[in-house]
Amino acid sequence: MTRPNRVLPTGEIAAVPFRGAWMGNRGILHDAAGQLGPARWRHKNWICCKLAFKGRKRPLMAPRSYTELFFYDEPQALAAGHRPCAECRREDYNRFRGIWERLFGPADAKAIDEVLHKARLAGRPARQCRHLAAAQSMPDGAMILIEGQPALIWQGALHPWTPDLGYGPALPLPDGPATVLTPAPLVAVLTAGYRPIPHHSLTGA
Repeated sequence: MTRPNRVLPTGEIAAVPFRGAWMGNRGILHDAAGQLGPARWRHKNWICCKLAFKGRKRPLMAPRSYTELFFYDEPQALAAGHRPCAECRREDYNRFRGIWERLFGPADAKAIDEVLHKARLAGRPARQCRHLAAAQSMPDGAMILIEGQPALIWQGALHPWTPDLGYGPALPLPDGPATVLTPAPLVAVLTAGYRPIPHHSLTGA
């Protein structure tokens, strides 16, 4: 049975069957039976982690332990508002933080998370923040909505995505404004040179 622990680029946590390439953490979101409660985060340090690190093993959704969340790829983790983990992805985090500090000034992980939390959620109940921008101006790794469907911008092309089929064939970038899923500070980090790791179907790796 597919667990409700996949994070969509639209920010929702869903029970869909794709295999996650990265793991995330927002705190303890499940009960002793492994069922999600109403909360979708318990802290502001939303991170994106490797699936394997130093041989650590842990049962999924263990009682009184954080809920393991999974992402299709890193661009989708960014779209949902997660940043690289400072422990298991130290090199990526340092690269991310270096770009962040060039753009926004000195910051530790806590300060970065404060900014990201304000940029990824708004309203009551809290929902994903989205903004309009010209699709042609978006950097590789950003995600937008096209006719209500998430799509990744990669190598100057658009790749629509669905949970069951993954990324579709490359399409031309649309003209005019698009609804951007990736939080604005992370779009800025991507524009300034942070290169996320997309699903292997786009790289042939």
